[in-house]
Amino acid sequence: MNNRLLSVSGFGDAAAGLRVYIANRPPMAEYAYLPMVQPLQRGEIELINSACGNGWRKVFNVYAKLLFALDPRQFTYSRQAASWQQFRDQYLLQTGSDTALLFSLPELQPDNKTVHIIAGRTYAKALPDAGLPAQLSWLNNEFAIDKFNRLLVCPYFDYRQLNNEKLVFLAQLIKALDE
Repeated sequence: MNNRLLSVSGFGDAAAGLRVYIANRPPMAEYAYLPMVQPLQRGEIELINSACGNGWRKVFNVYAKLLFALDPRQFTYSRQAASWQQFRDQYLLQTGSDTALLFSLPELQPDNKTVHIIAGRTYAKALPDAGLPAQLSWLNNEFAIDKFNRLLVCPYFDYRQLNNEKLVFLAQLIKALDE
């Protein structure tokens, strides 16, 4: 877990060590303006899924599946729940979860252990013009890395774009940040 609190907006743990950045937020009035990182409450993910449809269900599901694909010696997510579904429903993006889903520009600090993941190549390619100080090395058409800033780019959190095989590859890239 990271000692530095976020000054960005989104869902989750303000001290999250794993931060995912996406270009959009749920189209719900209560989330139209988030001046900070807001922890979700139990049941709130299902509320967002019900109100916003299958696209958001996929984002949350893929996020939880990624956590369970990570090396358990490096990350403790899979020790907190029996399945990724249980983790999603009981811990994901809540206070103390060490996870965040952010709707703003990444704040990079290479001196810490935070993992930053930008979901979506199109979004990632627009961020340098918005002020992101990263040096991305594209590994292929979908994945990029800036090891110095512990920043990764991957396909959007959707089953078709970030399938199980690509999730495993992303988990390997995250592990490689510490090697």
